[in-house]
Amino acid sequence: MNKGLNVLSIDESRVDSAAVEFCERYLHGYSPRYVFGCNVWAKSIAERIDVDGFVDDFTDNISFCAKPVIRSQALPKDAMVVSAVVGERPITAQRRIAEQGVHGLDYYAFKKYTGLPLQEVMFLGEFDDEFKTNRGKFERVYAHLADAESRRIFTRLINFRLTRDLAYMEGFVDAQDRQYFEPFLNLQATNEVFVDVGSYDGYTSQEFIKRCPGYRAVHIFEPEPSNLENVKARLGSYKNIHYHPYGASDKARVLRFKSGGSSSSISEEGDLTINVARIDDIVQEPYSFLKMDIEGGEVPALVGASRSIVAHHPRLAISVYHKADDLWRIPELVLSFRDDYELYLRHYTEGVTETVMFFIPKQ
Repeated sequence: MNKGLNVLSIDESRVDSAAVEFCERYLHGYSPRYVFGCNVWAKSIAERIDVDGFVDDFTDNISFCAKPVIRSQALPKDAMVVSAVVGERPITAQRRIAEQGVHGLDYYAFKKYTGLPLQEVMFLGEFDDEFKTNRGKFERVYAHLADAESRRIFTRLINFRLTRDLAYMEGFVDAQDRQYFEPFLNLQATNEVFVDVGSYDGYTSQEFIKRCPGYRAVHIFEPEPSNLENVKARLGSYKNIHYHPYGASDKARVLRFKSGGSSSSISEEGDLTINVARIDDIVQEPYSFLKMDIEGGEVPALVGASRSIVAHHPRLAISVYHKADDLWRIPELVLSFRDDYELYLRHYTEGVTETVMFFIPKQ
């Protein structure tokens, strides 16, 4: 797909005729209609189509949206199944459906080709306009990427977002167990200082410690009290761990916060109030590696870390999948602080989530 080293190749006109035919047959109810998964996307289908039931191999529930829940092995052989698995493993879900010998289609294609006003997947409803408006900015980031793998990933992600065609995601796997840690980080066994912003359960910090056993310090930012208690339980036996019960932002204030485990986020409809602060004001020592995954709050948090980034030039691993403009806005912001970074891009699921941009100081 990539015709030149610094040319972003886009195929916006791609149409899947088999998906179009599937949608027509599904809408007309020519065969038993099922939805794979029981979630908000499955519910949005059931609100508009009189489906026969849902398929879920990992629940004890026997009904969902007033329809029966069955195991995949119990699917009628003439069934048509739309997979509502949109996050980490949509391709795996499609294969699971195919193993049952029935016709299946993924949610992304189903929403696109039916035209139904179904529940959107994160920012995808905004991405077409975002790309058209700021294509030049996307292309500048693409040209700035440091290796062929980053350019391949960038191209595939953009094409997937524009076409909703999961074929562009073939080859990606759910690899969140190794997320944030790549060889080009060149982490050292000793003297590293890690800042984990959006720690959730402390897993990433523990993985850092495994790789850098002689670390100097770890700084945890986790504003949700229950999450922070879990982090302390996980990391309690390690030395020089500093727990900061804050969210990261561009200034100190109190905000509403919607608790939701790993997907907790700042929200005016939140069930908690939290304190947010500037990283520059909390971490008083130079740090060598900053990781950030805070559900769309990355831009103000980076602004609040700009003084340290300018002064100490740390490695950065920043999530770039929460908003439609993250792929260009976040690198543009970081490079406005310092332009002596190399940019790498990696993706850690089969779907739209868990894309990380790495900023590696140029030597």
